[in-house]
Amino acid sequence: MLQLHYAPSTAAMAPHILLEEIGLPFELLLVDNAAGAHKAPEYLRLNPNGLIPVLTDGELVLYEAAAICLHLCDTHPQAGLAPAVGSVERAHFYKWLVWMTNTLQSTLIAYFYSDRLVNPGNHDGAAEVQARAELRVGSLLQQLDAELARHGGPWLLGQTYSAVDAYALMLCRWTRNFASAPARTYPHLGPYLQTLLQRPAVQRVFASEQLAQPWV
Repeated sequence: MLQLHYAPSTAAMAPHILLEEIGLPFELLLVDNAAGAHKAPEYLRLNPNGLIPVLTDGELVLYEAAAICLHLCDTHPQAGLAPAVGSVERAHFYKWLVWMTNTLQSTLIAYFYSDRLVNPGNHDGAAEVQARAELRVGSLLQQLDAELARHGGPWLLGQTYSAVDAYALMLCRWTRNFASAPARTYPHLGPYLQTLLQRPAVQRVFASEQLAQPWV
């Protein structure tokens, strides 16, 4: 059985949503990151980076949320979570998923963990890194908003829901407490996120992870 090692409201959310969308049995295994379980030897054997999530599928042990999402799309094509391989739509699917993890997510990590990017005790430096990261996230959210406005479809790729939408919801949720404009305040992103929240799979994930409002 598929097993997802997760913690609530982490990068495990997008794979969790996809597992619910696929509809096959899977097991959730909580990693108590508040207690340091993600740094315990038994977890580091699964992911030496000490990060969440990890997916286990028989003998396969897979980490990196985007890689897990791609694996789930490829091994469960009947779920329709990615366009056909070789199509123009698939190329854009790759583009947006890589952009999500490599550009938006990495900038959000700089925002939340700015102290890791400066010398220990450099609180002013950490605050400056966080402020610059928040500005950068704002410009990236504008890019997402502009893409939704450009094609006018309900989903990021246009008319068809895909794994990039689950990933976008996860990352946009992380901005919910921004002092500046969170994702929900953008004219096209806001309705898009509300549409995503109506999906039964998303609602099951939010209930399972026991997430409190605001959801986005």
